[in-house]
Amino acid sequence: MSTTTHSHLPSRHHHSDSPSGAGIAALAVLLGVIVAVLSFGVVVLVKVADDARDDANRAAAGAPAAETAAPATHDHASHAAAASIGGLTSFAGAAPENAADIAAAHTPYDAAMPAAPAGPVAQVHLTLKDMTVEIAPGVKYQSWSFDGTGAPGPVIHVRQGQTVHMTLTNGGTIPHSIDFHAARIAPNKAFKDVLPNQSFSFSFVANDPGVYMYHCGTKPVLAHIANGMYGAIVVEPVAKPLPKVDREYVLVSSEWYLNGDGLTAPAQLDMAKAHASLPDWVTWNGYAGQYVAHPLTADPGETVRFWVVAAGPSFDTDFHVVGTLLDRAWVNADVTSPPQQNVQTVSVPAGGGGVFDVKIDEPGLYPFVSHSFASVDLGQVGLLKVGKVEGTMSH
Repeated sequence: MSTTTHSHLPSRHHHSDSPSGAGIAALAVLLGVIVAVLSFGVVVLVKVADDARDDANRAAAGAPAAETAAPATHDHASHAAAASIGGLTSFAGAAPENAADIAAAHTPYDAAMPAAPAGPVAQVHLTLKDMTVEIAPGVKYQSWSFDGTGAPGPVIHVRQGQTVHMTLTNGGTIPHSIDFHAARIAPNKAFKDVLPNQSFSFSFVANDPGVYMYHCGTKPVLAHIANGMYGAIVVEPVAKPLPKVDREYVLVSSEWYLNGDGLTAPAQLDMAKAHASLPDWVTWNGYAGQYVAHPLTADPGETVRFWVVAAGPSFDTDFHVVGTLLDRAWVNADVTSPPQQNVQTVSVPAGGGGVFDVKIDEPGLYPFVSHSFASVDLGQVGLLKVGKVEGTMSH
């Protein structure tokens, strides 16, 4: 049987009917034309990629993106042209001319850790709503949201050993559910679908300390998480408390996959882009670059604890704070084991969590990012402002 492996046999390269000189010349000309065409194509693709990257950088920094060529139907409120990648249209970096003003006026998601409720039982009641949210300056999206406040849902903070009594009310138009990674419970009983205008309750004991994701578990789960149905639950250790810190912040990373730029009309989920893991925006706490315009704060010499969840639905988060080291890192939120010390970057898998302490003595602006810089270009960047610092980052 003939296969392509036969071409590697020396005997196949010695034929009695060798090609003529004219044939070789013609073949050389044809190859030259092919190389020229491919080279031009590569130049064009590189230019498109560079333009998309630069526009995304400007959008994440809250600055208007550069004007790019576009069809006659282009809305000039947007400064980022849509780019086609593998037949899918990317709206990365799309921003209105007044993006910086919108970013400054935006009320950021409160990243500060809320207090845990007193008593043996933590009552949690979340009402799901279909609502339009803003996910980047001027970019609207039709989301499914826990508690009707946008994505992520509210941070749930409980203590190890507390009973969590969860009630989910479905104020949306299709069935939804809630899945707690912190719970040891039969999912077919607790994480079942709740019909519109119905409520459902269940309880579990939060025996495992750490920081965990919660999300809708209704099929297709990819669509429900990508539409904003996720959040973080912190189970504070009691049996073996963590070292005391001065400030605590909760960060949830996630991706957004848009079927339009969201500038003139709210975008919706593009499931093909979600399947291809081709997001338009990647965010901390649901909004691109919000902690650049509104930095998280600390005083020099304070220790800051970050409770980090990677909600995905598909991307991991490689947590890194520029200008310092992670003094203590509880990898995969394993707070029962000794932490790693003085590490630079720690991966938080999609659906996982991590706990990170940093102590910074020198005043300054310290970016916190996923060290996957494609995600940074798409908005997953924030600033920790230590002390009284003027200005902003130059990069």
